[in-house]
Amino acid sequence: MRRSEPAERDETGRSDSAVAAADLVAAIDRAAAERDDPRLLEHLRSEAPTRVLVVHGAVAARAEGEPARLHALAPAEVPEGAEWGFLGRTSLGAAVLVAAFDAHAPEPVAAPGGWGGPRDLGALLSPEEADTLVAAVSLGRWLTGHRFCPTCGGPAALRQAGWSRRCTVCGREHFPRNDPAVIVAITDPQRRRLLLGANANWGGRMHSAFAGFVEAGESLETAIHRELFEEAGVRLTDLRYVSSQPWPYPHSLMLGFEATAIDPAEARPDGTEIVDVRWLTREEVGAALAGDGDVGLPGPASIAHGLIRGWYEEER
Repeated sequence: MRRSEPAERDETGRSDSAVAAADLVAAIDRAAAERDDPRLLEHLRSEAPTRVLVVHGAVAARAEGEPARLHALAPAEVPEGAEWGFLGRTSLGAAVLVAAFDAHAPEPVAAPGGWGGPRDLGALLSPEEADTLVAAVSLGRWLTGHRFCPTCGGPAALRQAGWSRRCTVCGREHFPRNDPAVIVAITDPQRRRLLLGANANWGGRMHSAFAGFVEAGESLETAIHRELFEEAGVRLTDLRYVSSQPWPYPHSLMLGFEATAIDPAEARPDGTEIVDVRWLTREEVGAALAGDGDVGLPGPASIAHGLIRGWYEEER
C-alpha cells in the first residue's frame, strides 16, 4: 500500500485542511441544544476561538481577496450596540455568532472586501458559508427589527441565544418569522418549452419562474394553482416538488416546484404584477443562461435560477 504524503502545515502546526476549515465562517452544526443555556452568549463572547459575523441590515462583511469568503471578527472587535445570536459551530467546534446592526445605523466595522448579501455573494461563497450567511441575515434582521412585543408594545427580552424573545409585560413568546412562498417552473406538456414571466418591479428586464406567498389556511398546492392562474392565466397539472431555499427578503422560505400547463395557449400576463410572459425553448433558455439574447434571468444564487437551469440541463 502506498504511503500517503505528509500534510503541509503552517507555523502553528495545522494541516492545510485544518487551515482551510478555520478560515471558513461556517456554522456546520446549528447546535440547537445549546441555546437553552441562558448564559451561552455571555460565555461564548469571552472565548478566544469564537468567530463573529457582523451583519448590517441585509448585508455582511466580506473578507478581502479571492475566492470570496466571509469576514470573521473576534467578539472584542465588535462595537457596542449589536444584537447577538448563536448560529452554531464550525467543523472544528468553534462557536459562530452573529452581531446584527440596524440597516439605518452607520457601518459598524470596516469590511475588507466590502459588504454583500445572499443575492450577490451566495453563488460566490462555499455552500457552507452561503448557508451561514442566509442564517445570519435572517436572524439578524429579526433581532434588530423585533425588539418590542407586537401584542402590547412592551420590551421583548432576548432568549434562547437569540432565537426567541419574551415580552417583559404580557409574557408572550415570539420567534423569528419564516413565511412560506411557492416558486414554480412551468413547462408545456412535452417539456420542450418553459414559461417565464417578467415582474413589473423589474421593469420587464428580467424573466423568472412564478412565485407568490402562501396565504393563511392555504395548502402549497392551492397556492400554486391560485398564483399561476392570477398572474399568468394558466391551469396546471402534474405538480412536483423540487427543492427549497431560505431567502431573507424579507423572511421567506421558498418552496420550489415544477408543473405542467394544461393549455399553453392560455398564458397571458395579468398586467399588474406580471407585465410579460414568454414560452422559451431550451435553446433560448441556454442563450439566456450564457448571457446572450434579450432575456435576462435571475442570478445563480436564487432557487429560480436553479429551477430554470435544472429544466434546461435535463436533456443535455
